[in-house]
Amino acid sequence: MKRYLHDFKIAVDSILSNKLKSLLTALGIIFGVAAVISMLAIGRGAKQEILEQIQLVGVNNIVVTPIVEAVDENQDGNSNGGNQRERKKFSPGLHLSDAEAIHKYIPTVRNISPEIAMNSYVVHGAVRESAKILGVSAEYFDLYNIKLEQGDIFNFYQEENGIPVCIIGANIRAKFFSKEDPIDKYIKFGKVWLKVIGVIERSNVSLSGFENTGVNVFNDNIYIPVKTMLMRFRNRALITQRSLATDDDDNDVSVNPSQNTLNNYHQLDNIIVQVYNSADLSSTTEVISRMMNRRHLGVKDYEITIPEMLLKQEQRTKDIFNIVLGAIASIALIVGGIGIMNIMFASVMERIKEIGTRMAIGAKKSDIVVQFLSEAVLISFTGGIIGVILGIVLARLINQIADILTIVTPFSVIVAFLVSVSVGVIFGYAPAKRASEKDPIESLRYE
Repeated sequence: MKRYLHDFKIAVDSILSNKLKSLLTALGIIFGVAAVISMLAIGRGAKQEILEQIQLVGVNNIVVTPIVEAVDENQDGNSNGGNQRERKKFSPGLHLSDAEAIHKYIPTVRNISPEIAMNSYVVHGAVRESAKILGVSAEYFDLYNIKLEQGDIFNFYQEENGIPVCIIGANIRAKFFSKEDPIDKYIKFGKVWLKVIGVIERSNVSLSGFENTGVNVFNDNIYIPVKTMLMRFRNRALITQRSLATDDDDNDVSVNPSQNTLNNYHQLDNIIVQVYNSADLSSTTEVISRMMNRRHLGVKDYEITIPEMLLKQEQRTKDIFNIVLGAIASIALIVGGIGIMNIMFASVMERIKEIGTRMAIGAKKSDIVVQFLSEAVLISFTGGIIGVILGIVLARLINQIADILTIVTPFSVIVAFLVSVSVGVIFGYAPAKRASEKDPIESLRYE
């Protein structure tokens, strides 16, 4: 052991006596490690932003929708016999109490919101435009990560008592309140006056035209508490045949034609459930399915869907980033390792006489290997430390100057540092082995 410690001390003395050369040798590792850490930080930041954007359209969401069978007046009584027998089974339909039960009893649920949609005309002053109104809960805005530009979300009192308040999208504000502050102003939807309490921050991405794919056009909607919708506009659980025939005309409100049928007894259009993690989707879906089956008395008048394509896209995004960042890290450190190997080979050629002298006075081949390998590892070790510091600084500068999200994790720092030391061992062994194989007599004669 003392012998190898002596070899290590000689390696340290050699590095200190050639500081500039050692620094130049370490530059490849320094910039390699710095590049790895900064690129991993940029990649992780970009990955987080992309996954957050994917989550905006519901990657962690489970959607429960009602199944409404349209009445076919052209069929005779015999052809509908099977359906008539099925209708004898009672089901309360998709109800607000379903959403409350899911939220209360399933621990993996992070946010949940019922949803009821209607189309009508919005009036404010002399302006009259068609618009869509959604009855939702306050959690809806957390569920889709919707931020408010001004105002407030529905409070508990407003939700529980069906107060006629609303939150408007950015485009609604531009149409009706381009020259005034909309907060505490009133707009008329159908025959109901709604007080504006909040304005949604404009989305940077244009989503218009994607309603059929499940993407909400947040900028164009008006949001009210779901109980306000049920109490002041429409509650299908209480609708009679007479009110169904006259309600739309009286309130100047229209619904989806496929749902405007006598057999649509569903109170809600959707229940949107958000889980904490994507990994919880399958188990949560199974529990929701069993709960809904029990609550609906075995009647399959609902459908549970999960965003399968978005889940696949999320996984693909993770895989792509892992592959790309791994390739960048490998290339950067391999280049640094090649630099160390080249410099060490040159160092062996320059120090042939030193090698011959050590071997002539009793040094073994293992001593020469340990000496030159120690030099390579020490250079890589020092370069790794400097590279880690430089990489963290670069990541922060990129975040502040370029306004690009960067995330430096302890894992990336540890991996970059360990790889840099490994590179020193791997690429330093060949020059060290070559140095140990020099003949002492020929080395002493070398000019």
